[in-house]
Amino acid sequence: MGLLPKLDSSGSVGVAVAARAPNTADSDPIPVMESEAADLVADDITVAFGGLVAIDNVTLRIMRREILGLIGPNGAGKTTLVNCLTGFQRPNKGEIRLGGQIASAWSPQHFRKAGISRTFQAGRLFRDMTVLENVEVTAAGVGRLRQASRRMALEILDHFGIADKAQTIAGTLAYTDERRVGIARALVVAPAFVLLDEPAAGMTNAECDDLMTAISGIPDDFGCGVLIVEHNMRVVMGVCRRIHVLDSGRTIAEGTPSEIQTNRAVIDAYLGTGTPR
Repeated sequence: MGLLPKLDSSGSVGVAVAARAPNTADSDPIPVMESEAADLVADDITVAFGGLVAIDNVTLRIMRREILGLIGPNGAGKTTLVNCLTGFQRPNKGEIRLGGQIASAWSPQHFRKAGISRTFQAGRLFRDMTVLENVEVTAAGVGRLRQASRRMALEILDHFGIADKAQTIAGTLAYTDERRVGIARALVVAPAFVLLDEPAAGMTNAECDDLMTAISGIPDDFGCGVLIVEHNMRVVMGVCRRIHVLDSGRTIAEGTPSEIQTNRAVIDAYLGTGTPR
């Protein structure tokens, strides 16, 4: 589908949004390198809110062109970890690194400039604008010209099977379509990494099948790594090459889907004895 090129502000092919960067909150971030070694890493992260430790010495690595699952029961610390990886939460201990550079003090805007994009559980769409305008304006917000923004927006909407809704007012969308538009907005900025927060929430099995196909194609079609936080084990087991499991703020397992499904600590804490559906 030709989704891989990353367009600069002139509409020509270039790398993801770039700048220089010392490791301060006030400085522009470095560009994310195209090298497969330019990983996004949470290294020995601890986050505490008063006396409550939400994340306890967690290390996680997202590699380019892979899909990593992050699972665990409610309250395990998944959203807090995602917030650390996108600048919405600073860790009390440990480091966030992007392409080898320390990014712990960067703001969310700096993470985005450096090529880190995310979705939220709430759609956060411009409800009075069309679906196409929602995606197009996101691309324009990182400096793309309108023609390039519209072309990329239409291609990404087609990738997620909602091109037919391009002229639909976003406020009238079904909840599941809102989720797809949110992912399209995250991808239209040509990120190096995209972090998806419960993208399958509320979807039927048939809708999940379509979503799984679309997410599985992201590393090759968009050239980026994916972190997916999801409670739907059918989706997680179907699209992820590796899975990282949290419980009570701590890592209890990491491995392939088959390893996670048979891990006794994960079964006891989260999966139970049933087969994920």
